[in-house]
Amino acid sequence: MLPAMSDRKLKLVILDRDGTINLDRDDFVKSPQEWQPLPGSLEAIARLNHAGWHVAVASNQSGLGRGLFDMAALNAMHDKLHQSLASVGGRIDAIFFCPHTQDEDCQCRKPLPGLFEQIGARFGVPLKGVPAVGDSLRDLLAGSRAGCQPHLVLTGKSAGLSPEQAKQGLPEGSRVHADLAAFADFLIERGAAAA
Repeated sequence: MLPAMSDRKLKLVILDRDGTINLDRDDFVKSPQEWQPLPGSLEAIARLNHAGWHVAVASNQSGLGRGLFDMAALNAMHDKLHQSLASVGGRIDAIFFCPHTQDEDCQCRKPLPGLFEQIGARFGVPLKGVPAVGDSLRDLLAGSRAGCQPHLVLTGKSAGLSPEQAKQGLPEGSRVHADLAAFADFLIERGAAAA
């Protein structure tokens, strides 16, 4: 007999956005036109979904606080993300973002764990061991501080680093992957092996 849905542990993964799912820009991604997915990232999310994973996004968006774009532009970028994912059979269940600049005293700007804690509360799950994926040290620190299992992808801010270079200074237990597709392969294969 299958366990009731409430008895099953929710399979949750938390992803960074810029540099992990889509191309990053030094001058910020400010419009749907500038939002461009990294090769294979949307398909990787779809594969995770098909393997039973729920996907949430935790993203610093200080461009809002800096006045570089407004909520309408951010919503349009996320609409493009959702539509692009739907076209390959994928979905993101929730997007959490910090609109604050570095000078503001908030708890949600990565490397602080506030966004991750909000996600844990929203999904009603403990974050211990939840995979958290990003392209920078601050992504991994935020996830690690919330109890997540940190994973670095060598795209975005970490593009061009060797796995050995990338591991320097990362939280204990961090894993390094070439990109989001390689991370998805790792997680799906690990799940299959555990089953």
